[in-house]
Amino acid sequence: MITTSPAVFAEALPDAGRLAGLDPGTKTIGLATCDAGWTYASPHSTIARAKFTLDLVLLRKFIAAERIKGLVMGLPLSMDGSDSPRTQSVRAFARNLEVLDMPLLLWDERWSTQAVERAMIAEDLSRARRADRVDRLAAAYILQGAIDALASAPLPFKGGAGGG
Repeated sequence: MITTSPAVFAEALPDAGRLAGLDPGTKTIGLATCDAGWTYASPHSTIARAKFTLDLVLLRKFIAAERIKGLVMGLPLSMDGSDSPRTQSVRAFARNLEVLDMPLLLWDERWSTQAVERAMIAEDLSRARRADRVDRLAAAYILQGAIDALASAPLPFKGGAGGG
C-alpha cells in the first residue's frame, strides 16, 4: 500500500514499530530508522544502487535486521509541488517496492538535501565527508518530518505510537 497521507499510512500499520526512511537517488539509497515510539529518526547507512533485484535483496536484509514495520520514502516534488521526471522515477521505484507487502508513505522531500547540506557546512565538514553522509542524513530528515506528522495525528492502534 502506497500513500501520501500520514493518517492512511498509520491505519495500514499492523501496530506501532520501527519505521525506515528511504532517500532513493540515481546512484544510492540513503537509509534511516526511527525508534518504535516514533520519537526520533537516526541515519543508518547507504546502499549503492545496482539492478532493482539486487537493491531489493539489500533492502529486505535491512528491513529484517531492523524489524521495520513501514517505509517512508522521500518524494522529490518540483518547487511548485508538481511531479518532475525524477518524481515519476521515485513513484515507479515505490510501486516496485510493493512486493515487500508493507505500508509505504511518500513524503515531500523538497528541502531535505538542502537542509542537510547546510547543516553539514555549518559543522565545517569537508566536501568528501558531506558526500559520504548526505543520503543517509537526508533519509533521517525525511523520516523525522513524517514521524513528527504522525505524532500529531491520532493513531489507530492501542497505546499510541509507543505500543510496539
